Amino acid sequence: MEFFDIMKKASDDVEIQFNNDTYNKFILYKNLLQEWNEKINLTAITDDEGIIKKHFIDCIKAFKFDGLKGNVRIIDVGTGAGFPGLPLGIMNSESEVVLLDSLNKRLNFLNLVIGELGLENFTTIHGRAEEVSRKKEYREKFDISTSRAVANLSVLSEFCIPYVKVGGYFVALKGPAVEEEILESKNIIGQLGGKIKEVIEIKIEDTDLKHNLVIIEKIKSTPDLYPRKMSTINKKKIKK
Repeated sequence: MEFFDIMKKASDDVEIQFNNDTYNKFILYKNLLQEWNEKINLTAITDDEGIIKKHFIDCIKAFKFDGLKGNVRIIDVGTGAGFPGLPLGIMNSESEVVLLDSLNKRLNFLNLVIGELGLENFTTIHGRAEEVSRKKEYREKFDISTSRAVANLSVLSEFCIPYVKVGGYFVALKGPAVEEEILESKNIIGQLGGKIKEVIEIKIEDTDLKHNLVIIEKIKSTPDLYPRKMSTINKKKIKK
């Protein structure tokens, strides 16, 4: 029960309930992740301890931001193997979570996990982030957008903020050094209708790892110009 204890400790730290049923869901998720990772590339972290600490607990710690708790509608952009969206929805069954990814093979894995775990608060969408957010049924329709993608915060913001309704938040799970990214992205965040609310440092239990949650509040609607095409984003920086 070593893994149960450390996940319970992490959950207590963010003041969210964790019990045996929740733990069993995570263990089944872990087993499926390891099994499918032999078929398709889902994660470079494959050992039990690494998955528990560097994936599951890292995502659970996002609940340091209270806005993720309760009855909220969340979209996880570029979800990959389901991080952070799946752990967030497993921990908070009151939430409605949409997992968005551009690769069908990853969505096949996620749909299997959702079915095997008996999760009823999830939907998956196949598509590119910059295209799906232009659809009326998704644009500015979410309380929260999340991403744990490795892209720069400027790029992530352009992909994620258009999904968020005014008054909602984009929660970016980032590494230990975010100051430079934040400085570089302030202009585009403002043009997208966002404002950096706070940066929350999180510590992963039983490790020396420290990560950050960048909380961006949506204070006005995103102009129709955004998001631009990825080729344009890469070629043309927004002028200050």
